[in-house]
Amino acid sequence: MLTQRQGEHLPAWLGAVRQDDLPSLHTLAAGIDRDLNAVTAGLTLPWSSGEVEGHVNWIKMLKRQMFGRAGFALLRKRVLLAH
Repeated sequence: MLTQRQGEHLPAWLGAVRQDDLPSLHTLAAGIDRDLNAVTAGLTLPWSSGEVEGHVNWIKMLKRQMFGRAGFALLRKRVLLAH
């Protein structure tokens, strides 16, 4: 479903999860149900926010590295000069 972009199979998968005796997956299914349209679109449509998420992850890594060492001004400078 993930690699083949087959979001139309999601309702059947959720039904199978609900029938299994796996409470943690029941919690996951309930969370997916809360925003089923968005999850289905994410599994179906060709667009991705992967590149943006990569930049966000990189900035958070820089922020963690600098925690307690310097203020916002130095963090800003590192972000701007790195790219």
